[in-house]
Amino acid sequence: MRALMQDKPLLISSLIDFAAQYHSDSEIVSRTVEGPIHRYTYVEAQARSKRLANALQRLGVELGDRVATLAWNGYRHLEIYYGVSGMGAVLHTINPRLFPDQIAYIANHAEDKYIFTDLTFVPLLEKVAPSLTTVKGYVIMTDEAHMHETTLPNALCYETLLAAESDDYDWPQFDEMTASSLCYTSGTTGNPKGVLYAHRSTVLHSFAVCMQDVLGLSSRDTVLPVVPMFHANAWGLAYAAPMCGAKLVMPGAAMDGESIYQLVDEEKVTMSAGVPTVWLMLLAHMQEHGKKLPHMDRTVIGGSAAPQSMIETFERDYDVTVIHAWGMTEMSPLGTTGVMKSKFAELPFDEQLEYKVKQGRVVYGVELKIIDDDGNDLPHDGVAFGHLMVRGPWITNGYFKGEGGEVLDADGWFDTGDVATLDGEGYMQITDRSKDVIKSGGEWISSIDLENLAVGHPDVAEAAVIGIAHPKWDERPLLVIVRNPGSDVTKDAILQYMEGKIAKWWMPDDVTFVDEIPHTATGKIQKISLREQFAGYKLPTADAAE
Repeated sequence: MRALMQDKPLLISSLIDFAAQYHSDSEIVSRTVEGPIHRYTYVEAQARSKRLANALQRLGVELGDRVATLAWNGYRHLEIYYGVSGMGAVLHTINPRLFPDQIAYIANHAEDKYIFTDLTFVPLLEKVAPSLTTVKGYVIMTDEAHMHETTLPNALCYETLLAAESDDYDWPQFDEMTASSLCYTSGTTGNPKGVLYAHRSTVLHSFAVCMQDVLGLSSRDTVLPVVPMFHANAWGLAYAAPMCGAKLVMPGAAMDGESIYQLVDEEKVTMSAGVPTVWLMLLAHMQEHGKKLPHMDRTVIGGSAAPQSMIETFERDYDVTVIHAWGMTEMSPLGTTGVMKSKFAELPFDEQLEYKVKQGRVVYGVELKIIDDDGNDLPHDGVAFGHLMVRGPWITNGYFKGEGGEVLDADGWFDTGDVATLDGEGYMQITDRSKDVIKSGGEWISSIDLENLAVGHPDVAEAAVIGIAHPKWDERPLLVIVRNPGSDVTKDAILQYMEGKIAKWWMPDDVTFVDEIPHTATGKIQKISLREQFAGYKLPTADAAE
């Protein structure tokens, strides 16, 4: 028997419409690339998103076309989020921190039709533009007063583009499973792969973000998404904030402790979200200048594990609750958040820490399980650890254009690539990674790519890369080298050889030379043994960060 309920599709355009109608005076505050602070309301954001949709139609953008961004968190980027997806095109957020060759690969693989860019990234785009085969034009996200000369073909000014259009636009209605946005993984093994989100999955994910047991977003909050809008849609905050009418504060390109503190303090931010690296800078600034956080209620830390010392500092010294969170691009991204159950919230803080350092508790809409190498389910006892598997309505069922082949098992579970424990209360803790990826400041660095590059040096016989703990970046790469017989190649020579072939932030922090690298019985590098061998190793960059 079919239910007698209205079948209205869940569409992203409904979020900005709701915010404009029922939270018309809620602000969106942005630190702009040009310098000044910009502020306006959801009403104005909705109107400008509609102007953009009209402009895109005039430029020939159609349902399903991909429109890319290379941009910081700001009001124009938010308008593109809604203007592109609202009209039925696909928003493709490109991570500008990737190496130029990866950016070119991603844009070509996505078949982007237009690219919108902040002024910051125009030089980067000028370098890769000759390699982009499907892009018809570029829109520079500024006004005429700040437009620079550029070699980008068919370059347009964002504000001029919008000024020529009307905000009289009716969002089209279409199936809620229509693609809304596209975000590529970091390419830790091989080329990056695209995760194609749906309007339905995005709206459902936004409901979850607003739940009290997840991030608890509401109209009473002022939210600062420090996590970039090119990182899994700013962890869903760019959608959840309009859904509940929260005030949004956008940091732009200024991610240093002083700049973040200024926004937090002046705009009375109650909730923020970002990777540990950002919070290290904020805490250092506050400690140096004796500043407090009188308005902030909670902060979400993800991307990398939150150090226990950071959790203690926020909660004990600044009375800010830390919500430890975990997820993936493939999961839209939230999977777990560390909101305390009532029985744990009543415990002394030292006992709560046992749960706070974990990656959090599974949220409604996500199923988690752990399995052994043979696919057998393991107990949720907080002791057994295995491959972490997920499924749910906002989790991918495959990569764009079929890259990577079939990614689900017979029962629809997706292998996260992480190794974890689960306890009976639903709390999950990552214990290792099945892929030896290095997480540095919330970004991923491929150990395999670094190894392959190093082995290309004529004096290198073999290379291995492992992550070494770093006080600022969580992990940084250590390159372990076996020289060719008779060679006396130096660390500087190796690093000089790698320079320009990888992104600067991928460069190993140190190079060490050994006679032999341990291997498994099948000939693979035994990373576990290497980690044991270099346990306690101190990188030369560590002292400066402390």
